[in-house]
Amino acid sequence: MVKVGILGAGFMGRTHADAYKQLKDVEIYGVSNRSREKGEKFSQDYKCRYFQGAEQLIEDENVDVIDICLPTYLHEKYAVMAARQGKHILLEKPFALSIQAAQNIVDAVHQAGVKFMVAQVVRFWPEYVKIKQIYDDGLLGDIKVVYANRLAQHPNWSDWFRDVEKGGGGLFDLHLHDIDYVRYLLGPVESVYATGKKSDNQAWNHVVSILNFKNGSKACVEGAYEMTDNYPFTMAFRAVGQTGTVDFDFSAGFNLEDRESAINRMVLYQNQKDPEIVSIEQRDAYLNEIEYFIDCIKNDKPIEVVTPDESLEVLRIILALQESLETGRVVKI
Repeated sequence: MVKVGILGAGFMGRTHADAYKQLKDVEIYGVSNRSREKGEKFSQDYKCRYFQGAEQLIEDENVDVIDICLPTYLHEKYAVMAARQGKHILLEKPFALSIQAAQNIVDAVHQAGVKFMVAQVVRFWPEYVKIKQIYDDGLLGDIKVVYANRLAQHPNWSDWFRDVEKGGGGLFDLHLHDIDYVRYLLGPVESVYATGKKSDNQAWNHVVSILNFKNGSKACVEGAYEMTDNYPFTMAFRAVGQTGTVDFDFSAGFNLEDRESAINRMVLYQNQKDPEIVSIEQRDAYLNEIEYFIDCIKNDKPIEVVTPDESLEVLRIILALQESLETGRVVKI
C-alpha cells in the first residue's frame, strides 16, 4: 500500500486526490492545509487525516509520498523538506520561480535517492500523447513549424494566483504547459523571443513566444490568462512537417470544468492521402500522470517521461522568455 500525503486542499489538491482514489493499493493518508475549514472538509470528503501543519504530515513515518499542491513560492521549502524525510515527491507545476530554487530541490532529491516528478500534465493528456506518437512514428516527417495556444480566464481557485511574487503569473503557470510540451516534442531550444502584455498586477498574463530549436524546427506559442468574460478555455496545437500536418483543437467551459462536453477534434493530413480524423480514447490526464508516478514507485522504475533535468531546462526557457519580454531582445538558451 502506497500512502500519500497531500499538501494543499485546493482545486489541484482535490484533482490529484480524485486520481489517487481510482488506483489500487494507494491510500490518501492525510492532507495539510493552512485553513482548518478547507482542510477538515477535504479530510471528510476523502476519508483521510487532517494536519494543519505541513511539517507534521511530511514527518509522519506512515507516509510514502508527498504530493505538493501549494503556491509556487513554497515549492522549494517543502520539496526539500520531504526529500530529507525520504519521501517520494510529486510536485505540481510550475517547478519553481528561480533556477536556484529548482536546483536546490533536485540536489535534495538526488541526495535522498527518492522518486521525484514535476506534474507536467500535458505530457499525459491523451491528445498530446497521440501527437507525439504520430511524430515519433514518422507520419509528419521533420517538423518545420509548430503553433500552439492555451487561452483562459484567470483561475478563481485562490487569491494567490494573482500575486506574481507567489505564482509567477500566466507566463509560469499557464504558458509553461506548452513550452514544456514543445521542448518534449522537439528537443533542445537554441534561442527565444517573446512579446506580450503585462496585467495590472505586473504579471505577464498574455504572451506570444517564438522558439528556435537546435534541430531547425520553429514554434510559435501563445498563452493568455484574463481572456474576455465567458471566453471558453481553449487549447490548440498544429505541427506542420515535411510530409504531414497534425491539427488539434479543444474548447471547454470556464477553466476546464466542462471537459466532458468540450469541442475536441484532431485531424491528420498527409501528402497524397485523404485527411484522417484521429480517434483518441479519452482518459483523465491527471489520472494518467499520477498512475504513471505511482507505478514507478511500486515497481522501482526510473521516471523517464518528465525528468528533473528536463524540468530544469524548461524553467530556463521560461526565464529566458521573461528576459525577452522585459528587454525586447532575442535570448539564447
